[in-house]
Amino acid sequence: MIDLTVNEAVLDSAVRRASERDFKIPTFKQMRDPSLVPDDVKRQLADVGLWDLNPLNLYRITWHNEPVPSGGGFGGVNYLEIPPEISGVDARIVMLEGKWFPTGAHKVGAAFGCLAPRLVSGQFDPVTQKAVWPSTGNYCRGGAYDSNLLACESIAILPEGMSAERFRWLESVAGEIIKTPGSESNVKEIFDKCNELRVSGEDLVIFNQFDEFGNYLWHYSVTGPAMVEVLNEVMGENDRFAGVTLATGSAGTIGSGDYLKQIYPNAKIAAGEATECPTMLLNGFGEHRIEGIGDKHIPWIHNVRNTDMAIAIDDEASISLIRLFNEPAGHAYLADQGVSAEFIEKLPLLGISCVANMLMAIKFAKFYELTGNDVVMTVATDSMEMYESRLAELNEERGAFTALDAAAAYHRFLMGQSLANVQELGYYDKKRIHNLKYYTWVEQQGKTYEEIQAQWYDPDYWTAIQAMADPIDEMIEAFNAKVEAS
Repeated sequence: MIDLTVNEAVLDSAVRRASERDFKIPTFKQMRDPSLVPDDVKRQLADVGLWDLNPLNLYRITWHNEPVPSGGGFGGVNYLEIPPEISGVDARIVMLEGKWFPTGAHKVGAAFGCLAPRLVSGQFDPVTQKAVWPSTGNYCRGGAYDSNLLACESIAILPEGMSAERFRWLESVAGEIIKTPGSESNVKEIFDKCNELRVSGEDLVIFNQFDEFGNYLWHYSVTGPAMVEVLNEVMGENDRFAGVTLATGSAGTIGSGDYLKQIYPNAKIAAGEATECPTMLLNGFGEHRIEGIGDKHIPWIHNVRNTDMAIAIDDEASISLIRLFNEPAGHAYLADQGVSAEFIEKLPLLGISCVANMLMAIKFAKFYELTGNDVVMTVATDSMEMYESRLAELNEERGAFTALDAAAAYHRFLMGQSLANVQELGYYDKKRIHNLKYYTWVEQQGKTYEEIQAQWYDPDYWTAIQAMADPIDEMIEAFNAKVEAS
């Protein structure tokens, strides 16, 4: 759960730091509905770049940013709809766009959801303590960015095999970067490094996205409502919301599905992973190239009992399709298949894991035989801005991407998506996946048997977490009032 016990002495220190650095903290409500952001903040943002290290950009941790790199205001939720010439299905696949967050990825919101409650309760001292952000990519970038804006030191932990873009940018933002062995599949190595830091004697707080419920709560409270806003915009009176498909990663974003199901009780939640590391499907293991979705374990914050389907995506599909979507020969071939020039221009909005999310939606639509009146929701967590170096590497390894390569990728990985590696989850399928948490979290990471049982059997466990946004907002407002008065 999210501990909101107040430490007054540390809280006073945090308030002084906020006063010295002249920043205030936005509420969950303001991130969900930026019309609530003070007018003076909106005016000042007109001169601020989206990625600038300016505390005002805390208010841009929202799905409602104007899609411009600098000076933008707020508007509707940014999304794109995948045309049938790409998906090969009649169902409407809608994706929220993560590129228009500070740092270019929505994980900056998940990190805020973890850091802000500790800051406004006095459980984290930005003056004396370091914030540690273990991640397979975008989360530690978001955490380092939030830490910088909130005037505290940070340590970013991520696998050494992640894209060069992540490391280059982190060098200008994070106080320290620790590279762990392996790639996106090597999560335990990240946990081991965290355990080393815990006993190092250094004064720090570890914000582990895989077990921090602030991650789940931010997506439940902000991403879920953003999806509903888009659904209200795109759905006609005869349309039906079928469900949401999301690679689990830390299982933060999939918390939005819990919100969606409360609005649309018949909708389904599909959780995704890589075929090369089929933890949910086969209790399996392995290594894959879909950057940003850590695996070989079930995240503590994943509400597995509310998940209806497990889908695995071949990592080669994501790798081949980022070439199709970003190379000139790919664009030319897509145009020949009837994809509009306007949509082709939008394809760089999809990073590697975003393509996997889209492919999950295609499999989901085929499995349930969805029609043109059905809508499937998913997320473009980041964009190709994070992965340009991967395209260069692929061209060096495989040679230039040709028209023949484009035809093969299009027909194999888009039109040819099958129902392989798709499982609709029954009660005991879900319980099997949930029980995998035991080996990581109870045996290795110190969680209790009582809590893992409560996650499965106690109907109030998850709703109690969902109800914490308003109390946290009240604490944020009280914190800002103290900053104003100091």
